[in-house]
Amino acid sequence: MHHLIRRLAVAAAAILAPLAPAGAQTFAPAVVYDLGGRFDKSFNEGAYVGAERFKRETGIEYRDFEIRNDVQREQALRNFAQRGQNPIVAVGFGFRAAMEKVAAEFPNTRFGIIDSAVNLPNVQSVLFKEHEGSYLVGLLAGLRSQSGTIGFVGGMDIPLIRKFACGYVQGARAARPNIRVIQNMTGTTGAAFSDPVRGAELARGQMAQGADIVFHAAGATGTGVLQAVADAGKLGIGVDSNQNALHPGRVLTSMLKRVDVAVFQAFATARAGSWRPGVTVLGLAEDGIDWADDASNAPLITPELRAAVAKAAEDIKAGRVSVHDFMATNSCPIQ
Repeated sequence: MHHLIRRLAVAAAAILAPLAPAGAQTFAPAVVYDLGGRFDKSFNEGAYVGAERFKRETGIEYRDFEIRNDVQREQALRNFAQRGQNPIVAVGFGFRAAMEKVAAEFPNTRFGIIDSAVNLPNVQSVLFKEHEGSYLVGLLAGLRSQSGTIGFVGGMDIPLIRKFACGYVQGARAARPNIRVIQNMTGTTGAAFSDPVRGAELARGQMAQGADIVFHAAGATGTGVLQAVADAGKLGIGVDSNQNALHPGRVLTSMLKRVDVAVFQAFATARAGSWRPGVTVLGLAEDGIDWADDASNAPLITPELRAAVAKAAEDIKAGRVSVHDFMATNSCPIQ
């Protein structure tokens, strides 16, 4: 009899308990990294750093996955959605098609994508003004170069990477109008972001032509670029994450693309209930783009160089300097 009364009491409590709001969603964050993996020292690792920051500050675990090929993009997103992960952040423009398909299949799951825009009511898209940061490091390279020739090594030959290159050239020409900028792209598929051997070969080829500073926008491929440049006693420029410490004294600076902030904010707002879909664009004014100035490159950055870059950043924020966006016209007026 006592057991029956207890069961009835439990059932009554369940009936009377307040229901969760109709729009309430589970919170179980996840990240899917692009080719190159979480420890590429660049783009993907920025996402990892943001997720780890969230875990450290909240004590909440997250799940992540490193794809090995393009087929796994859709598989990874669907697998996480089926398992109840929410929100799910995909790192990289290559997830666009997979995101459009899977997010439509799971309308109650919140998704995020970095470097591409997906127009669905449950997707948050984050884009960056990479050209602004590239202008700053190009200016720095133009002012610091002794040979009058600098280089750029891109990853996959796509408009996004051309956007980095165009901003870099514009910044370098602002410092030195007649400077020579050698440009190479690593390849035409996603594998171009995970080929450090090829990156090193391209950097050596540019240095053989006189480049004394080489900027890469090539993900894990860029680790080969920076290694080759350091071995030759020249200067490299990192990208996305702060890569100055990879070769202290041989990395002039790093163009920071705050993917870590994008991932952290996606998780934090979803947890707080303030997550919203739509497109967000982050540049210098929004603290989504910057350049790395720390102990590892301090001997390379004179007060005059630092002041010049700071002034350029302020001019860009104020609209006094307009940096061309390659993706707006699919062309670069400055070569």
